[in-house]
Amino acid sequence: MPGVEDTQFQHPSEREFARLLDFYGIRWEYEPRTFPLEYNADGSIRTAFSPDFYLPEQDVYVELTTQSARLNNLKNRKIRKLQELNPDIQIKLLNRRDLRQMALKYDFPDPSDVNDADGHPRDYA
Repeated sequence: MPGVEDTQFQHPSEREFARLLDFYGIRWEYEPRTFPLEYNADGSIRTAFSPDFYLPEQDVYVELTTQSARLNNLKNRKIRKLQELNPDIQIKLLNRRDLRQMALKYDFPDPSDVNDADGHPRDYA
C-alpha cells in the first residue's frame, strides 16, 4: 500500500491528514473508490464523488474540506446523495474548523496555512 511520500495528494491538507493517520498507526487508502451519483440519459455518469480517504479498519470514508463554511454546499449535497444511494456507507466530513482543532491538538500544520484561495481543485466539480 502506498505511503504518504508515494501518494499524489490533491491538496496539502490531505498529506498532513495522512501523516497524522500514519503517526497513530491508522491504515488508510487515498481516494480508493468513486461513487456515481447521477447519470445522463445515455447511462454515462454525470456526477460522481470520490471521498478523500477510506479507513478500512473503521470501515469509514473521510472527506476533508478547507473551504469556508459558506462554500461547502456542493460537497454537502454530494455526501447526502452518496448516503441516500448507499445507506450502508459511513462517511465523515472534516471541515476547516475540525482540521484546525486537530492541528492544534496533534501539533501538525494548520490546513488553513496551506490552503490556496481556490480551495481543493475538485471542490467545485
